[in-house]
Amino acid sequence: MSELAYKRTNVYEVADEKLMKEIFEYAEGYKTFIDEGKTEREACAFAVAAAKEAGYVPFEFGKKLKAGDKVYYDNRGKNLYLIKVGKGDIKKDGIRIIASHIDSPRIDLKQVPFYESDGVAFAKTHYYGGIRKYQWATIPLALHGTIALTDGTTLDVKIGEDDSDPVFCISDLLPHLAAKQNVKPLGEAIGGEDLNIWFGNIPFVAADNEKDKTVKENLLRILHEKYGVNEEDFLCAELSLVPAFKAKDIGLDRALIGAYGHDDRVCSYPAFTALFDETSDDKTVMVILADKEEIGSEGNTGMQCALFTDLIDELASSFGTTSGAIRAKSMCLSADVNAGYDPNYPDVCEKMNSAYLSHGAGITKFTGARGKSGSNDANAEFVGYLRKLFNDNGVIWQTGEMGKVDVGGGGTVAKYIANMNVDTIDIGVPVISMHSPFEVISKADLYENYLAFRAFIK
Repeated sequence: MSELAYKRTNVYEVADEKLMKEIFEYAEGYKTFIDEGKTEREACAFAVAAAKEAGYVPFEFGKKLKAGDKVYYDNRGKNLYLIKVGKGDIKKDGIRIIASHIDSPRIDLKQVPFYESDGVAFAKTHYYGGIRKYQWATIPLALHGTIALTDGTTLDVKIGEDDSDPVFCISDLLPHLAAKQNVKPLGEAIGGEDLNIWFGNIPFVAADNEKDKTVKENLLRILHEKYGVNEEDFLCAELSLVPAFKAKDIGLDRALIGAYGHDDRVCSYPAFTALFDETSDDKTVMVILADKEEIGSEGNTGMQCALFTDLIDELASSFGTTSGAIRAKSMCLSADVNAGYDPNYPDVCEKMNSAYLSHGAGITKFTGARGKSGSNDANAEFVGYLRKLFNDNGVIWQTGEMGKVDVGGGGTVAKYIANMNVDTIDIGVPVISMHSPFEVISKADLYENYLAFRAFIK
């Protein structure tokens, strides 16, 4: 191929022994994070603990910041802002922002979940985010979340992760009886109200009357005896069903990782570890771990919340400038995943403009749908700045889109930050089987994103 032509680089083809060692060692830390942070609350708590270890202290509104300060703002345990104040001129350089999200598609319990049908205790659910419902049947599920109790305390719940724990599941039809189901469109084979969780099968035989000799009654008594909760407590709970299995290496060469929740914790982890590991202190840096991206970034823990601008207002006040002046000079990497090219399903992708596994950090100039609807479309100058930055720092990167023009579509937090007059672009790890209970990524892409974020920070 001519030296004038563009060609992607397979990281594994050019990696020396040192880089290979770094890639595989970094992946082990990530696997620990993704196993321990299966919900936004758990991922936030993990990152807060890491921030404290790195010397970060809680942010206080009204307290002026100064160069060298390292602070964090834990927003309701579900959204985290990490800020390192640089020694450089924030009025001239603005802020380097890396924004990712830590929520993932899942299945939530309804507020009144428990019922009994024909000798089985079930829980009703309401799915969260864009799932393909059939993928969640017949796999082991773990129950994670928080219950707010009447005395003002909260109870953290995690059942199904230890080897000694029970797990939960959603049933499906056996093929012998699925003739009618088989002719339905794939998206209709299992309905949202059919995602009922198997919770128990033993009736409460010790009841004094026949009416209470039910499986649901036995379930409620187990919940009360083991966890001190009653049915009304579930009205004040956030409980989710997530896959019970742990992250695993894929393939004999162990090049890939399969796990639940790569979207988007595979970008969150390199974002905050790059911040903690990078020792340069010139630029002011803000790393955001946002909630609610999978449902439109709504609410007071999502990226549309005014907290983002409130924190920039505090920085502006500390350094005698305006929030608008800082934002106009700032840059943001919207750190979110892209659809990796899957050779099993080539028809939905346009090969020249797809992101490939193990070919490095994936820049997505625009997202949206069809005619770029709902997209932040980064300007050419910002893309050119990043090209030089990454090339100068030896970062292997590529570009990609979310499938063919009339087929694909998707969104990130990018447009909400760009709307604040901040140069913003999406960059992240290509993912296979995105939004499924077991997504797949490349260790090489994970590490190259980490290197890209470090280059951006320094």
